[in-house]
Amino acid sequence: MHFLKKLTVGTFGIFLAGTLYTQSPTYASVSLQTTSHKQEITSLQQQLVNMGYLHVQPTGQYGPLTQEAVKNFQHDTGLMQDGVVGPGTYTQINNVEKMAHVVYGEARGEIYEGQVAVAAVVLNRAKSPGFPQSVSNVISQKNAFTAVNDGQYSLTPNQSAYRATIDAFKGWDPTDGAVYYYNPTTATNKWIFTRKAYKRIGSHVFAY
Repeated sequence: MHFLKKLTVGTFGIFLAGTLYTQSPTYASVSLQTTSHKQEITSLQQQLVNMGYLHVQPTGQYGPLTQEAVKNFQHDTGLMQDGVVGPGTYTQINNVEKMAHVVYGEARGEIYEGQVAVAAVVLNRAKSPGFPQSVSNVISQKNAFTAVNDGQYSLTPNQSAYRATIDAFKGWDPTDGAVYYYNPTTATNKWIFTRKAYKRIGSHVFAY
């Protein structure tokens, strides 16, 4: 369940700093390619494995399989397909990682379409006036996601959560632009019921 204007959680700021997913910044400002350090490449390869783009164990060598996996990731997330992990690709990898944590924390019991829908809401918010204009800031916005507040964000995403996130990046939006969702059975915040409901997918109602 996810909504804004939830009751303030006094320890949220401390909790958020300790639980939001962060990756090592080792390749945030440089380009990862064949000449990069083994540890940096290994970290990248593990992320590609998690996301389903690389199907071999990390080797620390930036060979053709890794380059192709990066190109496929770039293609699916709207980036230039050069096979190099520069700052833009690095940011997008972390966007996918963070969104997968949200999807798993918020919707792991939902049908697959419902998981994609949750990921789509994150992207819709990042594009919508009135919300932070980046995936990272949308997710870290105070009281925006129940999974961040209650610690479920820190759970390890499964393959379904990663696939759902990638499908949302590829343009699948089952919500047709919704920026809110909630479970009408368990929601306790009255404000969320004032939003214009559009459709129900699984246990969640999606709204504008």
